[in-house]
Amino acid sequence: MSMPPKIVMTSPVFPEVEAMLGAHARLVINRDLEPWPTETVRTELADATAMLAFMPDRVDAELLAACPELKIVACALKGYDNFDVDACTRAGVWLSIVPDLLTVPTAELAVALVLGLNRKILAGDADVRSGTFRGWRATHYGLGLAGSTVGIFGFGKVGRAIAERLQGFGSRVLVHDLTPCEPAILDAFKVHQVGLDDLLAQSDVMVVALPLAHNTLHLVDARLLARLKPGVHLVNVGRGSVVNEGAVAAALESGQVGGYATDVFELEDWAREDRPNAISQAFLDARDRTLFTPHLGSAVRSVRLEIEQRAAANIIDVLNGRQPRDALNSPLRA
Repeated sequence: MSMPPKIVMTSPVFPEVEAMLGAHARLVINRDLEPWPTETVRTELADATAMLAFMPDRVDAELLAACPELKIVACALKGYDNFDVDACTRAGVWLSIVPDLLTVPTAELAVALVLGLNRKILAGDADVRSGTFRGWRATHYGLGLAGSTVGIFGFGKVGRAIAERLQGFGSRVLVHDLTPCEPAILDAFKVHQVGLDDLLAQSDVMVVALPLAHNTLHLVDARLLARLKPGVHLVNVGRGSVVNEGAVAAALESGQVGGYATDVFELEDWAREDRPNAISQAFLDARDRTLFTPHLGSAVRSVRLEIEQRAAANIIDVLNGRQPRDALNSPLRA
C-alpha cells in the first residue's frame, strides 16, 4: 500500500484543524511555540505533500529545491512578503493565503493601540499598581480622539476597517495611499484623501497600515518623520520594517514623535537578510512614550481558528485535485 500524503504544520494548530486534516493525511506538527530551525523544516518537508505555514516561516527557491513532493504551501496569514511567489510557481507549488479574516481584528487592535497610547493607559496602570496611588491627581494628561485629526497611511482593507471603527470617536480622518482611492470609497468611509505632505503635517495621530514591499521598506524613515507634526503619536499595524525603528527611537528622544505604539517589529520580517535579531534597547527604555503588543493583530480565538481552517481547506482542495480557493499563483506543474 502507498503511504498517505504527509502534511507538515510548523506551528501548533487547533484540535479542530488537526482533525480536519488528519482525515486526509498523516500529520507532522511542531507542538512548541518556538519555530523550528531551518534545517528541521527542510528535513520534515523533504517528503511532504503540503505545508501549513505561519508567519515565522520563510519559503524560497532553496527550500523548495529540497522538497520535490511538495504541492502546496498554505499560509495561515495574509501578508506573504517572506514567501517567494515566483519561486513557488517555478517549482510547481501552489501558494495560498487567507486574504480577509485578519482585517477586522487588526483594525480593532489598531484602535486599541491609538487609545492606549493617547490616554497613557500603561502609565496609569503602573501608577495604580505602584502601591502609592491614593486617588485622583492632576497627572497622566493625554490626547483625546474627539476633535483630533487621525491620519491613516495605507488605505487598503485594514486601513478602511480602521477608518470605519474611528467614525464614532468624533475624529477627522485623513487618508493617503500609494495608489489613490476612488471618491465613492472615500465617501463610504467618511474620510478625506490628501497628499502625503498634508497627511504628515496635519495628523495628531498617524496609523501606518501598509504591507511590506520593495517600495515600502523603511518608508517611514528619519526624513519622513521630520515632516510630521511635532509631537505626533505614531501607530504601526502594517509590517515592522515599513518603519525604521532606529529613526523612530531618535524621534521619540527628540520629541518630534510624542509616542509610538506598534504590534509589529523589524525582527519579524524574515524575508530580510539584514533584519535585526532584537528590539533596540532605546525602544524598550522609552516606557513612558511607547506601547507594544506581541503581534496580536489576529489574536482572537474564533478568528485564528477560522484562519487555520481556511488554510487547511486550501490544502484539502489540492489533495482532492482542485485549485486551492485562495491561490496566489498558477504553478507550472499544476
